[in-house]
Amino acid sequence: MSPKVKKAAVAAQTGSGTLKSKIPSSGTISKDFSDAFNVSLESYLSQVKKDNRLKLIDIFCVFLVAIALVQTVFMAMIRDTFPFNAFLAGFIVCVGQFVLLISLRLQIVDSFPGISKNRAFGEFVLASLVLHFISLHFIN
Repeated sequence: MSPKVKKAAVAAQTGSGTLKSKIPSSGTISKDFSDAFNVSLESYLSQVKKDNRLKLIDIFCVFLVAIALVQTVFMAMIRDTFPFNAFLAGFIVCVGQFVLLISLRLQIVDSFPGISKNRAFGEFVLASLVLHFISLHFIN
């Protein structure tokens, strides 16, 4: 028996080198996922308990996603792209405002100690005004 065949036979007998030994079972994947989900949920709930403004920001983010979905479904239902600039402006405003809100949320959380909450809110308001000004000019 050649050395290569001997190594392969030993690896096959011990289970090392096979794909089955490296792939985790579905039970461990679902357990890991549920553990990660529970840790994330506990972290979120502790953040929201500390500052109710975060809950308000999250509700507004969900509202923006819902409005963007309604606009997209409406465009799909009418099957016409005549008011396409209006659709794009409305959709881009929803996405842009969502991004700005997430940025504000990240700055309000204590992970940015050098930025005051008032400065973060001021930057958010200024960026929102610029976003809406550009979208109004895009509609024409």
